[in-house]
Amino acid sequence: MQDASLQLQDDARALPFPIPANVYAERVVSVTHYTDRLFSFRITRPQSFRFRSGEFVMIGLPNAEKPVFRAYSIASPAWDDELEFFSIKVPDGPLTSELQKIAPGDVVLLRQKSTGTLVLDALTPGKRLFLIGTGTGLAPFASLVRDPETYEKFDQVILTNTCRDAAELAYGNELFSAACDDPLIGELTGGRLTYYASTTRQETAHMGRITTLIESGKLFTDLGIAPFDPATDRVMICGSMDMIRDVKALVEAAGFKEGSNSAPAEFVVERAFVG
Repeated sequence: MQDASLQLQDDARALPFPIPANVYAERVVSVTHYTDRLFSFRITRPQSFRFRSGEFVMIGLPNAEKPVFRAYSIASPAWDDELEFFSIKVPDGPLTSELQKIAPGDVVLLRQKSTGTLVLDALTPGKRLFLIGTGTGLAPFASLVRDPETYEKFDQVILTNTCRDAAELAYGNELFSAACDDPLIGELTGGRLTYYASTTRQETAHMGRITTLIESGKLFTDLGIAPFDPATDRVMICGSMDMIRDVKALVEAAGFKEGSNSAPAEFVVERAFVG
């Protein structure tokens, strides 16, 4: 894989436009389309690229002299040899309108620095970690639930995945199965990683917006666990702006304080979006 990355750098002259400074040019390894709105893809990982599980990075395409870059959470864990991303398809989006057409062998541009607040360092020690995700907001949690450090710091990890229809839950369903079966972390996730999938439109086992399920207490009843407790619980939130705002209000009402890399606390949110 590193050979492919290095070869690409050698073949940079073959690209339609020069690679911007401080940018890696990487090859697409695989692409999976889940619905007409959601897809994931994996690219080669530069040998020198480092990140913390849960961070995001700016990515773009070599299709213009000044390519458009957008923030994408890295869905693969920090130990992975490849970089995985989970994306929405926006018909008129300046990046995703073209990104959704990529195929194995194509080039994706990657800025050299990652950042973000959905990292374990931004939380104070606790016992339960709630990862509240909707849509492609599941991406940073895909990284965290496959990172051994998550299970070193928390006894229990609860991952929620809320989408409109059952088909949109496919990525999360595959993620949970893979995390449980993974040879590296499978022993850590057994009995400690809980997955709660719900839909807002199509009829499934669990229905409703995650905010409603939290506020009504149904989330906790369904899982047979105690409600949020800032003394023992930590919360990460990623999804639409409306969802982040509403869940943030709920955890703040429960006594949680927002943390950051410089001042860790009981919950964190991410505000990086693609388009």
